[in-house]
Amino acid sequence: MVIVSVNARNNHPRASTVLVVPLSTSVHKDEIPTHLVLEPGQTGLRERVVAKAEDVSPVWKSELEVPRERLRTLSSSQVCDLARRVGLAMGCSP
Repeated sequence: MVIVSVNARNNHPRASTVLVVPLSTSVHKDEIPTHLVLEPGQTGLRERVVAKAEDVSPVWKSELEVPRERLRTLSSSQVCDLARRVGLAMGCSP
């Protein structure tokens, strides 16, 4: 999953959730406008995945596990691209 909520919210002691976009290994040949393809080096996973912007949702902080490896950070352009795709999933014009 990609945590998409801002760090100020993520680190706030009264915020019990973070916003996430789930990842899927079902990468389609035809590009789906709400999916962002991420390569193995960008995620720490061994295969290509897609971030499914149409499935953005809250996750309880208490349900998150301590990462086994260093967390990866998406580039600013990838974050903006993912935000644009969340907007598309909500019906906003491109």
